[in-house]
Amino acid sequence: MGRPNRAARAAITQRRADAIDLKLAGVDWLTIGRKLAADPSTNTDGVAYPQGYGIDKYKRGLEPPTDKRLIELACKDVSKALVERTTVLDENADELRQLMVERLERLFFTVYRAAIRNGDYQAVDRAVRIIERSSRLLGLDRPVRTELSGPDGAPVQVETAGLEELERLIGLAGDVAKPGGRG
Repeated sequence: MGRPNRAARAAITQRRADAIDLKLAGVDWLTIGRKLAADPSTNTDGVAYPQGYGIDKYKRGLEPPTDKRLIELACKDVSKALVERTTVLDENADELRQLMVERLERLFFTVYRAAIRNGDYQAVDRAVRIIERSSRLLGLDRPVRTELSGPDGAPVQVETAGLEELERLIGLAGDVAKPGGRG
């Protein structure tokens, strides 16, 4: 079968977008598969969906894909479309990150000159803040380890409660919330 031409690739991209839209609308996998099927006898709209599921079989006059296969194809399309969208988002985020880095570099250059030439402590402070922001933006800072501890640094005590105890505590909370209750 060879690589699809530009028109076929565009139709496949549209099919994947339609599959995502249908899934987001809460449509089940089989309905998506049938709606995007190439064979009009399988397609819920009774039309041949361009580059739809089973297009090769339809063009050769063969049996359309089974319901199981339609579900597999719909799942595969949504998965691929989500990966493609994530890749595009990552690329856009990388471009935006680079733009921000360039802006910070321009700001830094101006502030750095004032800090070095004039000994301006406010400029030094601004330069340090720009460096800190650039480091966070580029992921140069190491992760900070955070620990949860109890009073005086002691370990936190974790207790489990049974259903009866939880119901008792919920009841106490309800008593406190009532007018004239505790608290």
